[in-house]
Amino acid sequence: MNRVIAIDGPSGAGKSTVARMVAKRLGLPYLDTGAMYRAVGLLAFRRGVPLPIADPAAVARLAGEATIDLSTSPEGTTVWLDGEDVSAAIREPRISLYASAVSAIPEVRRRLVARQREIGLARGGVLEGRDIGTKVFPDTPWKFFLTADERERARRRHEELRRRGVDEPYEKVLEEMRLRDRDDSARPDSPLSRDDSYELLESDGVGPDEIARRILARVEAGEPSGS
Repeated sequence: MNRVIAIDGPSGAGKSTVARMVAKRLGLPYLDTGAMYRAVGLLAFRRGVPLPIADPAAVARLAGEATIDLSTSPEGTTVWLDGEDVSAAIREPRISLYASAVSAIPEVRRRLVARQREIGLARGGVLEGRDIGTKVFPDTPWKFFLTADERERARRRHEELRRRGVDEPYEKVLEEMRLRDRDDSARPDSPLSRDDSYELLESDGVGPDEIARRILARVEAGEPSGS
């Protein structure tokens, strides 16, 4: 199997920044698997599916009929939905809750996990998401779980939105993050979780350079995480 590094954790923990750094250093593709769920969430939103989702089977059919492609590189992931570049559209705040809702649908997860495994097996890469080390590539020797205090994570998310020109109140960002954390952790299928095979990395007061350095030290030495 090509080399796969799993980076899991909640929203705002710094996964994307760190994963890009690690991918660039190792010359591997960077894959934001959460972007695939966001693409399905965007599709559901555009089709007028209300929250909470009352007909999961209908959303699963939408996911099965859609063409979701990813262009990956060490720098980032471009997301294509039925031939349209939706990389920016899927980052809108309202799509975050849709992403969490559709990711709780087992058939949606089954379809997307299969696609994520195809990409990882074919190219290797640094994969970030919620269940990379538990469901997508449970046998990879390198699994890292990034986390931080919820207010710090909300602050980072708020700053990210401001840089993109989205004026979203901090308290609203914090509340949406709490809702997504709750939904991601409580869903019965592939919840956000970790076991002893992961290395826990807390990013409160620690820059992404240092977090990436710790991951790279493990990988380049050939030392499995959790050991």
